[in-house]
Amino acid sequence: MSTDPGAGNASDGGPLDVQSVIDALPDGIVLAGADGSVTHVSVAARRLLGPAAAVGVPLREALPLQDLDSCGWWETLKPYDGLATRTALSESAWLLPDGTELLVTARLDRDAPLAPVRGVAVSLRPARARARLEQERANLVTTMAHELRSPLTGVRGFTATLLERWDAFDDAQKRLIMESVHHDTDRLSRLIGDLLEVARISAGRLPLAASTIDPVVTAEAVARSVAAGSGRAVEVRTEPGSDLRVHADPDRLAQVLTNLAENAVRHGQGQVRFLLSSYDDDAVLLAVEDDGDGIAADLRRRVFTKHWRHGDRAGTGLGMFIAHGLVRAHGGDIDVTDAASGGARVEVVWPRARDLS
Repeated sequence: MSTDPGAGNASDGGPLDVQSVIDALPDGIVLAGADGSVTHVSVAARRLLGPAAAVGVPLREALPLQDLDSCGWWETLKPYDGLATRTALSESAWLLPDGTELLVTARLDRDAPLAPVRGVAVSLRPARARARLEQERANLVTTMAHELRSPLTGVRGFTATLLERWDAFDDAQKRLIMESVHHDTDRLSRLIGDLLEVARISAGRLPLAASTIDPVVTAEAVARSVAAGSGRAVEVRTEPGSDLRVHADPDRLAQVLTNLAENAVRHGQGQVRFLLSSYDDDAVLLAVEDDGDGIAADLRRRVFTKHWRHGDRAGTGLGMFIAHGLVRAHGGDIDVTDAASGGARVEVVWPRARDLS
């Protein structure tokens, strides 16, 4: 690692400006040379560390970091004098004098194994993101544990009853019990599926098998399924004469429409409607409406966040988050607005099929 501002070449053949590069990075970066003096400080690092981080000062002074036992980062890790085979320092949490927690990692530059350190690159970022992620994971575990408990209790109770009193039930009663068990296991399967989808969306590793499909066919199938399961009317309206084919993974599109329709049934009132029409030359509009009270404007930004729940009939708080993630993974967009009836209207803008002439 060279700390010379003119070291290296940019893609256009000009000199690489180290300061510009590190200033463009989201994490704070501090570079030091062979003598332990700071050679570069990025804008983000200056914002995190304050005036102590300045070019020319010893790296030890530029990083006034301590752990919970008041041991200093420099004294503990010894970047220049520690184990001679090290080339990196693993990310760990350290505290600034004001108590702010940072996640800090470093790269140690050597000409060869066992050679002296000729430069240190330190990366710093606030630990708030990690704390938020850990809280989200804890919330997810709590939510799923609560949601899984009910169907598991049902399965266990029904099967225990059958095992203990098999001869006491006639065939019709046994069938009724097994239908209840099947319903609970189906619910368990959907909950586990939701959990897997959340993990894939959060990790940005959502597998898609996209093809050209007709969303009207998908919407009609979803409408029949949701209506049968809820007892509520679900209507599908389309724009006459329009080619509404989209580029989508069929199962993912069905999941999006199912989540939106079930959310409308759960929280809205009256009839639920699918409205499919052209949006522009590149996209199709898939809207879901209900006749309820709608969603307040100050809550709309939170609808697609993980664990968002509202009202007495809230579910896991994952359905709208999953719908949002699936839509965005296809290059589409999703938003909440008002229906003409005063209820909620969720609009999905989905890319058209690419093979349209």
